[in-house]
Amino acid sequence: MINSICLVGRMTKDAELRYTPSNVAVATFTLAVNRNRKNENGEREADFINCVIWRQQAENLANWAKKGALIGVTGRIQTRSYDNQQGQRVYVTEVVAESFQLLESRASRETQGGGYSAGNSFAGGNDYNSPYQTPAQSTPNFAREESPFGSTNPMDIS
Repeated sequence: MINSICLVGRMTKDAELRYTPSNVAVATFTLAVNRNRKNENGEREADFINCVIWRQQAENLANWAKKGALIGVTGRIQTRSYDNQQGQRVYVTEVVAESFQLLESRASRETQGGGYSAGNSFAGGNDYNSPYQTPAQSTPNFAREESPFGSTNPMDIS
């Protein structure tokens, strides 16, 4: 059986770094991941996916990936349950991240106007919700002046 997930999205806020009683680092964070299709209004909706990451990776994430950061995450889906203060059973489904990667440099993020500031919002004001713009490309010239096989006469292959 396979339980593997790969996500690319933006962090909705800074990761919350904590330590277990045995001093193991654990960070929780949420990724906003765009859906492939647009809704009836022509806008892309996003899923907000809860994630948890452990040990050194948790400390690295908390130190380097801030709100608005575009990151890639690989890991697995986990479902767990606990009893809350009212005695009700609560079920939680989350991604247990095994690794993450920053997908843009801090400098490129700041030149796009988003930065890692607390004022960055997913409701607007950054390029997260804007449609993808295909970069302009010139059409390559595949014309050839002469045949790469030398002669243009038919070859006898019998």
